[in-house]
Amino acid sequence: MSSNRTAVSTEIELGLVGPEQMIVPLMASLSYSCSDPYAIRMAFHVGTDKPVEWTLARDLLAAALHGREGIGDVQAWPSAASCDPTLDAAAVAGGPILNIAMSSPFGAAHLEISAQAVAGFLYRTYKVVAVGDESGYLDFDAELAELLSQGLSGPA
Repeated sequence: MSSNRTAVSTEIELGLVGPEQMIVPLMASLSYSCSDPYAIRMAFHVGTDKPVEWTLARDLLAAALHGREGIGDVQAWPSAASCDPTLDAAAVAGGPILNIAMSSPFGAAHLEISAQAVAGFLYRTYKVVAVGDESGYLDFDAELAELLSQGLSGPA
């Protein structure tokens, strides 16, 4: 685990729910920075040169610790036990589980992560940027310039 005044990161074990609810263990990196205060990045190390990265809303993960959240490409919800009926939650993730379902045009994944590990990571992010203070860390002029430059360089 690493942290400083502007960012935090950690490595986390998770399970990819496979066919017939079998769990495949994976490692991922969670990272948070005050430069993008609403987002948590989750990078999966799947044996390629570059990790597969998803950006998740910090608020979505926090709310999902208490109930089903999200629509569209990312949904998350808590559960007391693993999807794999041969495993219990304590054996898989050290307690209650946070499920994250992600989909894209390239595929879909259902992940199980220790809810306690996610809660601990979120707590560390709140020490960097408190809930409700996120907008104070955004440079709206730079964001607008970036959006406009993307629009101008796009297809005509």
